[in-house]
Amino acid sequence: MIRIIVLFFAALLAPAQAAEYVIDPTHTYASFEIDHLGFSTQRGQFNRSSGIVEFNPEEKTGRIDISIEAASLDTGFALRDDVLRGEDWFKARDFPYIFFRSQKLLFTDDKLSAVEGVLVMLGESRPMRLDVSRFKCGLNLASRQRGCGADAVGVLRRSEFGLSNGLPFIGDEVRLRIQVEAYLP
Repeated sequence: MIRIIVLFFAALLAPAQAAEYVIDPTHTYASFEIDHLGFSTQRGQFNRSSGIVEFNPEEKTGRIDISIEAASLDTGFALRDDVLRGEDWFKARDFPYIFFRSQKLLFTDDKLSAVEGVLVMLGESRPMRLDVSRFKCGLNLASRQRGCGADAVGVLRRSEFGLSNGLPFIGDEVRLRIQVEAYLP
């Protein structure tokens, strides 16, 4: 127990510096919400992702690079998932990854508040802003690793990526949520 307390205080007193964190795929998910016929909000997530988070708190700089496996799409209904992964929707065989790459981190005072970047999906690249509702870097006492974590949300129009199926019955606006944890290797 004393060792944990010593590690905790050492981490607090250590000078902040730029670091590259590797995304923990067991704690990182991209999920989505979309209107279905005006009756309900359908939800799903992508179960596999990878990437890096680089962050320098003193200079308020960094970058985020996330790769999401399109074939890991999961709405909780296998038949629908197979259709969405197929040729009429995500074309997961031809476009196995969805990428988000940051271009700029935005701060309100000393707190990360948004990330502006590019979302690449189905061969199309579009600007995307993710508003950050939670961001924290520090020592994870359970794993004894330094890490960073965040909850972020952004909105995209699926038709801009060629996903026009079912319009206007299935919504064009998609809310993308990304929860991420990343740790020093």
